[in-house]
Amino acid sequence: MRTRTAERELARPLVAAPASPLGRLGSWSYRHRRLVAVAWVVALVVISLAGRLAGSQFKDNLNGGTATPSQQAAAFLQRSFPSQAGDVAQVVFRAREPVTSAAARDRIASTLAGIDRLPRVASVLSPFAPGAAGQVSRDGHIAYGLVRFDASGDALPDPAIQRVIDRAQRAAGPGFTVQLGGAPVEKTEKPQFGTSEALGILAAVVILLLAFGSVIAMVLPIVTAVVAVGASFGVLDLLSHQVTVPSFAPELAALVGLGVGIDYALFVVTRYRSALREGSAPPDAVVAAMATSGRAVVFAGSTVVLSLLGLFLLGLPFIYGAALGAIIAVLLVMTASVTLLPAALGFVGTGIDRLRVGPRHHPEQIPDGTHGFWARWSRRVQRRPWLAGGAAVAALVLLAVPFLSLRLAFTDAGTDPSSYTSRQAYDLLAQGFGPGTNGPLVMALQLPGAGPAARTAVPALRTDLARQRDVAFVSPPRYSPAAAAAVLTVIPRTSPQDASTGSLVQNLRNTVVPEATAGTRVRVLIGGPTAASIDTAGLISARLAIVVAFVILLSVLLLMAAFRSVVIPIVSAGLTLLSTGAAYGVIVAVFQWGWLGGGIDNGATAPVDPWIPLMLFALLFGFSMDYQVFLVSRIREEWRAGASDSDAVARALARTGRIITSAAAIMICVFAAFVVGDLRVLRVIGLGMAVAVLLDATLVRMVAAPAVLQLTGRANWWFPPWLERAVPGFLAEVGPGAKRPGPAVHDGQRAA
Repeated sequence: MRTRTAERELARPLVAAPASPLGRLGSWSYRHRRLVAVAWVVALVVISLAGRLAGSQFKDNLNGGTATPSQQAAAFLQRSFPSQAGDVAQVVFRAREPVTSAAARDRIASTLAGIDRLPRVASVLSPFAPGAAGQVSRDGHIAYGLVRFDASGDALPDPAIQRVIDRAQRAAGPGFTVQLGGAPVEKTEKPQFGTSEALGILAAVVILLLAFGSVIAMVLPIVTAVVAVGASFGVLDLLSHQVTVPSFAPELAALVGLGVGIDYALFVVTRYRSALREGSAPPDAVVAAMATSGRAVVFAGSTVVLSLLGLFLLGLPFIYGAALGAIIAVLLVMTASVTLLPAALGFVGTGIDRLRVGPRHHPEQIPDGTHGFWARWSRRVQRRPWLAGGAAVAALVLLAVPFLSLRLAFTDAGTDPSSYTSRQAYDLLAQGFGPGTNGPLVMALQLPGAGPAARTAVPALRTDLARQRDVAFVSPPRYSPAAAAAVLTVIPRTSPQDASTGSLVQNLRNTVVPEATAGTRVRVLIGGPTAASIDTAGLISARLAIVVAFVILLSVLLLMAAFRSVVIPIVSAGLTLLSTGAAYGVIVAVFQWGWLGGGIDNGATAPVDPWIPLMLFALLFGFSMDYQVFLVSRIREEWRAGASDSDAVARALARTGRIITSAAAIMICVFAAFVVGDLRVLRVIGLGMAVAVLLDATLVRMVAAPAVLQLTGRANWWFPPWLERAVPGFLAEVGPGAKRPGPAVHDGQRAA
C-alpha cells in the first residue's frame, strides 16, 4: 500500500532522455564529434604550451592567512633586523677524522667561504667562528655551518638555493660527507613525478579489460581521464602566478583526476554498451547514457567540487591552491565525460566491443536483477539486516579506534625520503646535536631603548630560557645596529614535529617570556619555521569543526534534492562518516604508529599534517556520492516501477554490484599507487582514499546500506510537503516518454 508521500513521488513527471539537458548535450557532441575532438586537442595543446612558456611558480608557504605570532616575528625582524630575517640553511659536514683537524678544518672553511660569495647569501657562520657556539658535535666528527639568505619563503628563488647546494656538495669526497638541510633546501627537493600515475593507469587498464573484455571499451575511459588531467597541469602552472599553489598540487590533481575521471567514463561507457545490447542505435545509446549516467556524473562531480570549496573556510592560502588544483581536475574530467566521451563513442559506434580480450561472450549484468551472485547476496543481507548491518558497523568502528590517537602537526624533514639531502642532513644533526637542532626557535626582541634596562633584560631572559627542561641551548644575543632589536636562537631538545616542542612554544609564550620580561617593556615574539608550523596547525584545528559541518550539511542537502528523501541522506552521511573514520584509523595506525614497518612511512613515524584530514574529508564525502547516487537511483527506479521496498533494494544491488566493484577497484588502485611515491603527504592521502573507497564500496554499499534500507522500509521515501517546496531538484529525473524511437530510459540505469 502506497503512502501519500509515495503517491506524490509517483506523480512527479519524468523527463524523456532526448529532452533532458545532458541528453541534448550528448546528442550534439555525437553529431559534431570531429569538432569536439579537435577542440579538446587544441585546448590541451594550447593550455600545455601556455603553462610551459609561463613556467610554474609553486609556493610551499604554509603560513596562515592571518597575523599569527610567528608571522609578526618575521615582519618585525624584516623591519628592525633585516640581517636576521632571511631563511637559514645548515651545511652539515661529517668527517672520518675529527673536523677540528687541520685538513678537515681547511676544507670546511674553504667550502663556507665559497658559499659566502654566492648571490643572495647574506651571511655564513662557520662552526669555528668566534660567534659560533655548539656547532661541533661532542665526538668531534660532525659540524655544521649556518647559511643565511637575504630573503625568506617564496621570495627566495630556487636557483639561488641550488647554487649553494651545488657549491657545498662539490666538497664531498671519500671520508668526508656534505649534506644540506633547512626550509630553503627542502623547498628545492621535488618529488619524482610520473611513477605513481603510470602505476595507477596500468592497474586501471587491467581492471577495465576484465570488466569490459574489450580493448576499445577500455581505452575510452583512460584517454578521457588522461586528456582532462593533462590539461589541468597547464591550468595549474598558469594559476600558480596568481595564487599560492603548493608544489604537490599537480600530483594531488592527478591523484583525484585519474581516480574520478576513469570512474566517470566507466559509468557512461557501461550505460552506452547496455543501450546497444537493448537494441538502440548508437546515437540513441549516447543520449540514453548521457541522460542517465551523465546525470550521475554531473551530480557526483558537482558534489566533489562543492565539498572542496568548504576548505576555503580555513583561510589558508596554500590550502586554496591545493583545493583549486583538485577542483580544476574534477571539473575538467567531468566536462570531458559529458563532451569528449560522447564524441569518442560516435567514432567507435557499434564497434566498441571489437578487439575482445578473454571469453568471446563476456558475462554481463543479469537484466532482470533477480538472479546472479549480487541478487543472492542482497537477499542474504536482507534476511538478517540487524546481523549484517551490525557486523559491518562494528568492523568500521573497530578500524576507526586508532583515530582517537590522531595527532595533528606539520611533519619535518625527518619523514622525507632517505635519498633527499635534507633528510640526510636532518639525521646527521639529530645524531650529533640532538633532534631539536633541526627546528630552532627564533626569539625576536623589541627593546624599549639602548639603556641599561634593555641590556640587562636580554641576558636575564636568556638565563630563564636556558633553565627550561625542554630547552637544549640558547645562543648569545645578537643586537641590531641601533640596539632597538635583539635575536635569541633557542634549540629545543625535541624534534620540530614532536608534541613536546609544541608544548614548549606555548609555555614560552604564555608563561616563561611574560614572567621574565615583566616590568621591562621588552616585547618578545617567537618565530621561525617550527613556530610557524605550530601556529598554522593551531589555526586549522580551530576551524576543523566548521569545515566538517559544512561538508556534511552540503552532502545531506544535495542528496535530499536528488532523491526527495529525508532518511536516505541521513543514513548516507552517517555511513560515510563511519567509513571516513575507519580510513583515518588506518592512517594513524600506519603513519603514526608504524604498523606496516618503515617502508611506507620513509622509516619514521610522525603525526599527520593537519590539513590532510580536512582534504580527505571533503574528497571522500564527494566520492561517496558517486556510489550512493548509483545505488540509490537504481533503488528509486525499481521502487517507482512498482517494486516493493525490499525488492527494490535487492534488484538495485543485483544490477549495480558488479559495476560498483569495478569502479571502486579502479579508484583503489589509482589511489594506492601514490603510496609508493616520494612525498609523504600524498602517501597519506593515497592510502586514506584507497582504504575509504574500499570500505565504502564493500562494507557500506554492499552490506550496511542494504541492511539499513531494508530496516527503514517505506520511511526511505518520506519527504514532507514543506521540504518538497523548500528543496529544489538538482537535475530533472529521466524516464520513459522519449519523443523519438528508442528504449525507455529511467534514472539510475547506468550499469544495467
